[in-house]
Amino acid sequence: MAATDEKNYITPEGFAALKAEFHQLYKIERPEVVRTVSWAASNGDRSENGDYIYGKRRLRQIDSRCRHLMRRMDLAEIVDASQQQHLEKVYFGAWVTLYSLDDDTEHTYRIVGKDELEPSKGYISWISPLAKSILGKSISDTVRAATPKGEETFEIIEIQYLKP
Repeated sequence: MAATDEKNYITPEGFAALKAEFHQLYKIERPEVVRTVSWAASNGDRSENGDYIYGKRRLRQIDSRCRHLMRRMDLAEIVDASQQQHLEKVYFGAWVTLYSLDDDTEHTYRIVGKDELEPSKGYISWISPLAKSILGKSISDTVRAATPKGEETFEIIEIQYLKP
């Protein structure tokens, strides 16, 4: 299986966000751009028509993004963390609080799909080195993981599966 064809694990909220973005682009923005391009094309010379040139470029961007979103949704495997049965271990969708043994700090992360990354919210991908090091682990387990600061050692101090 090619890397682009691997399963797209995603939370229900993440899948809803993909659908909402697709709807916004395909049902709202695209028809507006098509109207603008049609109007601009009716004005004659297209070679120096900024509305036409920009509109065609924007239309290609929208179509490309829509194709990408459709592929991601087709590959999606929705994982609802609120249905998790083994609450004592770290799995996809978990909120995990880690204590850094290297610099005495706590960090809380949620393990999410590749399309849901949002570092400012603490959302990390299940394929990131940190997530891979803690998946399947339990409270009090220690792990070493590559981080932007370099190799760090963490202790898992809390695991939660919250309903959105």
